[in-house]
Amino acid sequence: MNQPPDQAQAFVDAHCHIDLYKAPRRTIEQAEKDRIYTIAVTNAPSVFAHTAGLVAGSRYVRAAIGLHPELVHSHRHELEAFHDCLTQTRYVGEVGLDYVTLDEEIRSQQRLVLSTVAGWANEAADKILTVHSRRAARDVISILSGIKARVILHWFSGTKKDLERAVECGFFFSVNNAMLRSEAGRALILQMPRERVLTETDGPFVQDGQEPATPSTVKTTVRELAELWGRTSDDVQASTLDNLKMLLATDA
Repeated sequence: MNQPPDQAQAFVDAHCHIDLYKAPRRTIEQAEKDRIYTIAVTNAPSVFAHTAGLVAGSRYVRAAIGLHPELVHSHRHELEAFHDCLTQTRYVGEVGLDYVTLDEEIRSQQRLVLSTVAGWANEAADKILTVHSRRAARDVISILSGIKARVILHWFSGTKKDLERAVECGFFFSVNNAMLRSEAGRALILQMPRERVLTETDGPFVQDGQEPATPSTVKTTVRELAELWGRTSDDVQASTLDNLKMLLATDA
């Protein structure tokens, strides 16, 4: 997935925690069978090697190096290891800010880590970041504005003004079933430029019926997105794949 995909029947899962499934290898095999281009995010550098090993040899699944904002307080000592792993993958995530916590010290630590990661990614320029921004969209956008790396705002839930600013910065958005089944989520999706929208699952945290969502769940996401946009599923599938191509293409 280092080069733009060229298969019209493929799908996109821009944010999935492959390593957290009960049977991750089976999940990867199904993603391969269904041709789901998947970014396998990680929550800490210490689990990156395991995830990279799981997806080794995969055509459709790639490992990302991450440090989840909710783990920054307990795992920020892994930041040096994060930097070491950056040479092993183009993909970065899950990173970002999470202001569910009201602890200003923890919020400050999160901002410092995100700023550091953004600086490293900026040096490489070709990195793809999938970013968490719960209750912190304004600060996330401020930190990442102007970055050379490509940014995907995963499960975006900011304000209309935040969204407009993110669009100005050239950011992409990845949407999942939970967003599409929420009135607020649908309203935000309708404001997103369609050429910047990707699909995701955030599995196994998001449910697909009674089971955790898997990369193959994006087929349902595409159908529901098509209904929201008033388009065919084939059109939406093709457009999200085109958007992935645009995201992966390096500037001349």
